[in-house]
Amino acid sequence: METCCSLFADCGITYTHIIWFFIVIGVLSVWEMVWKVIAMWKSARNNHLAWFICIILFNTLGILPIIYVLMHRKKEANQ
Repeated sequence: METCCSLFADCGITYTHIIWFFIVIGVLSVWEMVWKVIAMWKSARNNHLAWFICIILFNTLGILPIIYVLMHRKKEANQ
């Protein structure tokens, strides 16, 4: 196993670790963007300015947008 440079030689970080790190960061970024766009769209349509601003400002890996979407989903037509 070849380390990526002498700086990381002692801790055992390899090119594979770095590649996986960027893959995970990329997947988490896409996850956050998808949920953020959905929640921002819904909050703008519902005129919830405070929610819209909070969703823009805070990066919570999709937790805050998911909470908004679940709290403000439409009720079933038969209920």
